Amino acid sequence: MKAVAYRQAGPIDRSDSLLDVELPTPTPTGRDLLVEVAAVSVNPVDTKVRASSAPAPDSFKVLGWDAVGRVVSIGNQTTGFQPGDEVWYAGSIARPGANSQFHLVDERLVGRKPKSLSNAEAAALPLTAITAWEMLFDRLDVQRKVTGAANAILIIGGAGGVGSIAVQLARALTDLTVIATASRPETAAWVSELGAHHVVDHARPLAEEVAALGIGAPAFVFSTTQTHHHLGEIAKLIAPQGRFGLIDDPEVLDITGFKRKAVSVHWELMFTRALFETPDMEEQGKLLSEVARLVDAGQLRTTLTEVLRPINADNLRRAHATIESGRARGKIVLEGF
Repeated sequence: MKAVAYRQAGPIDRSDSLLDVELPTPTPTGRDLLVEVAAVSVNPVDTKVRASSAPAPDSFKVLGWDAVGRVVSIGNQTTGFQPGDEVWYAGSIARPGANSQFHLVDERLVGRKPKSLSNAEAAALPLTAITAWEMLFDRLDVQRKVTGAANAILIIGGAGGVGSIAVQLARALTDLTVIATASRPETAAWVSELGAHHVVDHARPLAEEVAALGIGAPAFVFSTTQTHHHLGEIAKLIAPQGRFGLIDDPEVLDITGFKRKAVSVHWELMFTRALFETPDMEEQGKLLSEVARLVDAGQLRTTLTEVLRPINADNLRRAHATIESGRARGKIVLEGF
């Protein structure tokens, strides 16, 4: 089968940073599905793994943790899917990724693709939707109020992949006032279109930007990017006893500024359930099926902004470079081999 992979970790501007290769088609066992991949999207995790994680000697590493496709065969313990089912998922970072014609994934991590979306439109959502959902409802527990705080959430990096769906989920499923950050006219327009009540500029001091809204100190802050840069401002603006969550990887996270306000800190990694095969691992499949229902009901929309065809090394290098520039809006999807 065709796949895109690499032999040596490193920067994207190397000619061999990603390669078109031929690999054996895997066979499903146990609870695995073998999916014929129709479309994939690119996330920051892809770029981070490619830059730092070397494959085993004399082998290839395949990236890609967002996929839409059709089940072609199933393992002998599979109960929820049959060949022919159209599915979407993010999968497990502990296994080969989906930048391949055929891909194995545990059925517990899989949902049914939204009927109203094309393959490319659907591929933009799984990883980011899981991340945003788990942060909002499992980590920050936003449906539990913070006494005395403004019933509001500040989403830092609102125009990125996770921010774009977090804004929508907060609007569709909660009564929170949604404040999103964006620093360029096109990204500010994007988050407004997705439903943010207010847009503030993260290139300016955030505490002043939020205070100027006149709604009070927000109960919740969700930082998707550049957390180390904004941490001091977050400590100033968040309400006492508020809840703060992040998903990026600052080299140092000094949270002593939160002590005075008794702010709780929550770190989200959507791969945790798959990595540790937690007893509630199937919640990710259920979550994706619920997101698909919300999409088909018109309550959520795709965050797709660019489609590259076909799925090959050249196009994936281009997508990685865009992600690494820090100026991506929404999601980049690759479609078809």
